[in-house]
This record gives sequence, structure tokens and C-alpha cells, in this order.
Amino acid sequence: MTLPRHDCLLLLEPEAQILYQALVSVKGGRSNALPIDDRVIARMNPAIAGRPDILGDRTSLTLYDGMDGMLENTFMNVKNRSKTITAELEIPKGGADGVILTQGGRFGGWCLYMKDGKPVYTYNYFGLERFTVAASSAVPAGAATVVLDFVYDGKKKDDVGKGGKVTISVDGKTVAQGRVGKTQPLIFSADETADVGLDNQTPVAKDIGVGRDATRFTGKIKKITLDVK
Repeated sequence: MTLPRHDCLLLLEPEAQILYQALVSVKGGRSNALPIDDRVIARMNPAIAGRPDILGDRTSLTLYDGMDGMLENTFMNVKNRSKTITAELEIPKGGADGVILTQGGRFGGWCLYMKDGKPVYTYNYFGLERFTVAASSAVPAGAATVVLDFVYDGKKKDDVGKGGKVTISVDGKTVAQGRVGKTQPLIFSADETADVGLDNQTPVAKDIGVGRDATRFTGKIKKITLDVK
């Protein structure tokens, strides 16, 4: 095997290795390049990596219909924590279908949507397993507030990838409860997005269709509030 010249030098002259290490330390310190972060996977999640998130310390995000295509690093970080989605909706006669709020896609993510007029929450774990909690009755026509509450099981900072309890309520009344067995701790996707009122790319859930038109919410989304803690 032919080694690059600098590697040959370090093997043949151990003293040069010490000098080289010292030189890297000095130069790296002067340019604020130290310490070198050699983590690979953990760096994907700002909260785990210990670096500032683009949204800072915000714990609440207000969203409106038409807001779609939000990449993961520009959206609220919901991983490894509890979240509450409060959707203020207008349901037409005959009920509503389609996506209320989603993030991710076929290979991981979550989706709050309505199917046959009933609110549903699906968590897609890496495309390998889906956890679904669904109401048994349709939301009647008129103004309605649908709330998805996810209480994360983790109690400590390093409790990552845990599951949690899901509760769906309509106008203050609980209509469904269930569990998500496990969650993705680091990243959902490099190119799938968070979308209001539709699923912009591949679907998180199997029963909502594929594409913007097929997944579009057929009622009216007045406002969505996403809170994390």
C-alpha cells in the first residue's frame, strides 16, 4: 500500500508526529476550530448536539393554511419532547378530509389529518412501523377545534427515541386515545417538509393519498398552533 507522503513521514519519524499534533493544536486554537466535533449522527438534532436551534428558545409556533414546504431545520423541533397541536377549523356539510398538519414522509414523520370526517394521528417510524390513533365519529359541520396532545415518555435529556401517549380532542371533548411506541430521535428527512393543509411530497400515512391535490384538506384551516415542551 502506498501512503501519502505526510503519512509516511509520521510512520518513519515518530518525533514528527508529536510536532504535527502540536502544530494542529496551535493552529486550531487560533482559528477557533477546536474542539473538533467528530459526532456524526448526533449532530443532526440541534437539541442533542448542543448547538442553537434556528428558532431559538421558542416553544410555540403559529401556522396558517398555505404554509408548506418547510424543511426540518426551519421548523419547530418536535423530536424527543411533548407537543400539542391546536387546529381551529371550519368543517363543511358532509365532513372534511385531508391533511391538517404533517411533517416528514414515507420514511419517517407524523401527520394529523381527517379521514371520513374523523380526526386521525399517524406516526411513521422510519417507514418500518406506523402508530395510528383515530376517532370513531366524524366532526360535525361548523367551527371546530381539534387538539392533538402527545405526551413524551422521556424524563431525562438523554431519553431519546421514546414513545408517548396520544390524545385527540374535539371542542374540549376527548375522542381518541392511544400510544406511539417509539419515535425517531434525530431526523425525519433531509428533503421532506412540514406542510399545512396538504402533504407536499411522499405521504406519512398510507390512507391519505399521494400528492398535493389528493391530500389537500377539504375544510377551512383558520389557524394552527404548535406548542412543544
